[in-house]
Amino acid sequence: MSSSLSIGANALTTNLAALKVIGHNIANVNTPGYSRQRVELETAGYQFFGSGYMGKGVQIDTVERAHDAYLTREARLTSAIAAADAVRLSRLQQLESAFPLGSNGLGASLNDMLNAWSDVASAPGNLTARVVAIARGDEFASRMRNTAGQLDLLRDSTQQQVQGTVDAINRLATDLASINQRIIETQGSNHTPNDLLDQRDQLLRQLSEKVQTSVVPAEGGSVSVFVGGSQPLVLGARANSLAVVRDPSDTSSISLSFVQAGASTPLAEASLGGGELAGLMGFLNRDLTDVQNLLGRMALSTATLVNQQQSLGLDLNGQPGQAFFVPPAPAPGIADVGNGGNAEISAQVLDASALRASDYELRFETGSVSVVRLSDGQTTSFAGPPASFDLDGLRFSVDTGVAADGDRFRVRPYEAVARNLQMALASPDRLAAASPVNVVPDTGNSSGLSIESLYAVSALPAPVPATQIEFQADGTYTIDGALPGTPFTPGMPIEVNGWSLTLRGSPAPGDRFTVEAATAASVAQNAGNANAMLAMRSRPTFEGVALADGYISLFSDVGTRVQGAQFAANFSGQVASAAESARTQVAGVNLDEEAARLLQFQQAYQASAKFLQVAQSTFDSLLQTVGR
Repeated sequence: MSSSLSIGANALTTNLAALKVIGHNIANVNTPGYSRQRVELETAGYQFFGSGYMGKGVQIDTVERAHDAYLTREARLTSAIAAADAVRLSRLQQLESAFPLGSNGLGASLNDMLNAWSDVASAPGNLTARVVAIARGDEFASRMRNTAGQLDLLRDSTQQQVQGTVDAINRLATDLASINQRIIETQGSNHTPNDLLDQRDQLLRQLSEKVQTSVVPAEGGSVSVFVGGSQPLVLGARANSLAVVRDPSDTSSISLSFVQAGASTPLAEASLGGGELAGLMGFLNRDLTDVQNLLGRMALSTATLVNQQQSLGLDLNGQPGQAFFVPPAPAPGIADVGNGGNAEISAQVLDASALRASDYELRFETGSVSVVRLSDGQTTSFAGPPASFDLDGLRFSVDTGVAADGDRFRVRPYEAVARNLQMALASPDRLAAASPVNVVPDTGNSSGLSIESLYAVSALPAPVPATQIEFQADGTYTIDGALPGTPFTPGMPIEVNGWSLTLRGSPAPGDRFTVEAATAASVAQNAGNANAMLAMRSRPTFEGVALADGYISLFSDVGTRVQGAQFAANFSGQVASAAESARTQVAGVNLDEEAARLLQFQQAYQASAKFLQVAQSTFDSLLQTVGR
């Protein structure tokens, strides 16, 4: 009889325990990272009686959690990639907002500045038209500075977000090491600490959203976590850390390092894989840097070309034109901290139409120097090394000192140009609208040719020689009578002695034009250099794109990056969502299923109580009978 009471009591407590587990599941249905638990039952054994073997009832084997290691790993990995894509998209959308279209955009400001020369060309002596041209230039410079300032703010906020992400990673690593220690302390038990394992997996999931991890099972049920390929962020109950490092030679740049036992190891961005940290560093080192270079190149090319043409004209006082914009300063080379020499490097514009939007790295070796274009990795070597060398429209110079073998320098030609662009010209009479040369048609010319423009395209010889152009019967023209003649094409510039003359129409044999130095009396009505400024609008400048359309390559680059990031974020987000859904189908709590199990074990509990009641009643009757 005592056996029946024991069976009933065990059944009662076992089914009650099952109900508690079901209640635990229902209570944690919305708890992030919680895995459904289930009581595993087994028979309590048997004992032999003369009439056979009799069972001893039921007992709890263990409480298992629903868990699939493969699905958990997939969810962790895909969430890391999705987090990287999402944070990069968010930052790119902020970057895109710095480049509005329409009348408030850089493109409109650039074209307004160039088009303002049209009124100057129509009335070169009109001071109002000159004031407007200067105002449009100042507005362009102001928008360049404002845009560069927005990019600087975006860089600063992104770097702060990187620091916050690194701090979060270090906190999660410390918490994970603490959970590992608690799991290790339970290793003497035959049962698994389900809730601790859920907490550990949730920490791993949160950590993977910050930085992609590799998780390896370790002793005592703990795990080891590696980042950056092979750096041990967590080893059992010990946590290491990441750190944000400022470049000592360029404080605007940051990098990452792995810190273990006081020793710091550089952590390459490419090794991060996924996670918010990878997305942020990719945005900083590629997207933002590339766009800043495009903006800086636009500012540098425009300022240089306008200044060059301004210097080739004459102002209202007959003096050579002064700089329109403050000339951009040469870009200094940033020396690597490990350099052994004392050389100082700089780069300045040589050809504003050949610039490439990129940073450069100079590597000095025995007998040569290599220049690496960092945007695409192309390397160009120069023997010597020489005191100066030219590449991509830039002249790199060793200003002072000597570079030692193995020295490296980073040159950022465009990083500060837009930020510092300022007007140099303030007085309207200093605007160089006049050409330093005039063209005088011969009095006997036919009326078939008209003069479209005449302006200087390079420094003129001093004194300016008078040059005669004469048209021949065969449709060619000669310069100062030199034969053979050159075929004439209407609208095609005739360039010689540093000036460019454009004629339209049909010449007659014997038509003559003389180009000579402009007289002081003609300056006020001379608009040759203003026409040259207008002609610059169609000048191929940005890898074949006209100066007036230079902003298009900038805007299209930003738009393409945002579009690509949007696609990547949508795709990786869907993959991560599908992986998490697959994991929760196995590990998540289904309330309908729990309700069915609740009824099942409730009935089992009630039946056990009834059985125990019957056994107790029978036992009491037996005692009363024996007692008589």
